[in-house]
Amino acid sequence: MITVHPYTAEHRDEWDAFVESSNNGTMFHLQRFLDYHPEGKWNWHHLMFRDGQRLVGVLPGGINARGEFWSPTGASYGSICIADCGFELTLEIVDAFIGYCKGRGITDAYLIPAPLIYTKNYDQHHEYAMLYRKAGFELHYISHAIDLKHGRNYFRHFSPSARRNVNRALRNPRLSIRESDDYETFHAILVENKAKHDARPTHSLEDLHRLRELVPDKLRLTMVYHDDEPIAGSLVFIPNRKVALCFYNMLRYEYEHLHPVYLILNETCQWAVAHGFEWVDIGVSQDTKSDNPMTPSLSLINFKERFDARGILRSTYHLDLR
Repeated sequence: MITVHPYTAEHRDEWDAFVESSNNGTMFHLQRFLDYHPEGKWNWHHLMFRDGQRLVGVLPGGINARGEFWSPTGASYGSICIADCGFELTLEIVDAFIGYCKGRGITDAYLIPAPLIYTKNYDQHHEYAMLYRKAGFELHYISHAIDLKHGRNYFRHFSPSARRNVNRALRNPRLSIRESDDYETFHAILVENKAKHDARPTHSLEDLHRLRELVPDKLRLTMVYHDDEPIAGSLVFIPNRKVALCFYNMLRYEYEHLHPVYLILNETCQWAVAHGFEWVDIGVSQDTKSDNPMTPSLSLINFKERFDARGILRSTYHLDLR
């Protein structure tokens, strides 16, 4: 029988070790990642699932002001993190979660698992178990990710225009790209970029510094320089050993004609192939100014497809537990 209990701080090492060894865990499931949030910002309600004494699943999340359980809370991906196990155990874990929520009067649960490409061994038992228990879909986003199955030959599968722009940038003696720890400059340009779209970055500069302390192995910052002037950059999150996630890309728009973002995406793919990743996730492709949050940004999608990116669903599952 599967039992459920809330997470407490003494379980931190056990929790994080389980996530790292799981089949579908990401950095966003780690307590050492979630610790970047100031104490009291979220009403955390993380759960642990055991078969006897054996830990078989963890669920980061929180309860909002309406009494709804959300996973993730304060992160990009969440839902139940499990080992590489069979369907029967997965269904028992989902049933244990449903029973736990009902026992505490939680009537709605919203779970956003990482897309299939993040699983170490492709498996959707967890998603099917939720659908079997009558979960519905609250929302879908379309993400795009570059499949690195071609290895070092990835570049051949970029569009002709993308290859030309990368080669022009590589031949420009005034452009260079390298890893950096200049988060201050990166974040300042990022804020300028977001302001053009009436938005702000998810993370403050203080958040990024805190993440550097907590999960230094999960972040990679690269910057493009025109002579010695920083003009573009990319902050890559490393959710797990399968996928490198381009969480932020930014540029100074007066240098857009030099194609620094093409240089960044090429270098990121090159680095990811060299380090054994299978995908480079380049993020959601929604029209953020539309009233309908599912509206795709066709111009953004067309740009991403120049790098042989493929559409990947990011779905929110809703369990109505009334």
